[in-house]
Amino acid sequence: MQIWRSLEEVPSDLGPTAVTIGNFDGVHLGHRHVVNRTRETAADRSLTVVAVTFEPHPMAVLRPEHAPTTLTSLDVRAELLADAGADAVLALPFDRDVASWTPEEFVQRVLVDVLHAAAVVVGANFRFGHRAAGDVATLRETGERYGFTAEGIPLDGGPQVWSSTYVRMSLAAGDVAGAAEALGRPYAVRGVVVRGDQRGRELGFPTANVPTDALTAVPPDGVYAGWLRRLDTGERYPAAISVGTNPTFDGVRDRRVESYVLDRTDLELYGVEVEVSFVDRLRGMVAFESVDKLIDQMTDDVDHARGLLT
Repeated sequence: MQIWRSLEEVPSDLGPTAVTIGNFDGVHLGHRHVVNRTRETAADRSLTVVAVTFEPHPMAVLRPEHAPTTLTSLDVRAELLADAGADAVLALPFDRDVASWTPEEFVQRVLVDVLHAAAVVVGANFRFGHRAAGDVATLRETGERYGFTAEGIPLDGGPQVWSSTYVRMSLAAGDVAGAAEALGRPYAVRGVVVRGDQRGRELGFPTANVPTDALTAVPPDGVYAGWLRRLDTGERYPAAISVGTNPTFDGVRDRRVESYVLDRTDLELYGVEVEVSFVDRLRGMVAFESVDKLIDQMTDDVDHARGLLT
């Protein structure tokens, strides 16, 4: 898989391509449907499949106060697009200059001059160019003049059409199972394990702590069943996952994702980059009257998670 982070990084000797275009945040089943159709088109004509995405999300530039939280980093997005069938990813740096391009300029500069597109496949609701003036019909019209075909694919899913917005709404509601249905896999966050206050270790449930940030979509505070995967070795463990600030104890802390690997107290994960995936929600976050009641609930949470995961 190749990731080109600018038009200048695309090899000048790149042959004819089949191109798909979108934000692709989350690479949900609807995205995979479009990429798969692009793959089919490419196979018929021996073309290289290139997925064009934008970094950052256009809304972060045009209306930053309304920019959505991200479901995947660029590197994870590229991994998922490759798994869906892309040979290469062009992450077009999005700024106000790019936002000012007319649909014709976008076609000329990106699809024709750089990617040598022979076929373009997008979702049926695709819009592009200054003030989103271009659509699938625009692509077809310009394609006839520049020598490429253009196809708009009906949106996938039902009765709810799969979309990044739907995934974010599901996560915001704590419905990680609904998000997983739209994604075709459990939703996951990545980060490097940091040293916390070690309170979980004192209670008999040592956790791997991953800080969160306001730009990344994270389920609401609560306890979840899921998986922790080491990205250095690929080892995967069932886990009970707490999201929040632990209200039973005094003091204000940053919000974090804390994963207790079921029945393991011997793992040393400080400094290790991990992926934490959410399978189901167990309960909301509450403050307990005593440490003993907290331990009792944590024991129940672990048993519940074990029943769901093993």
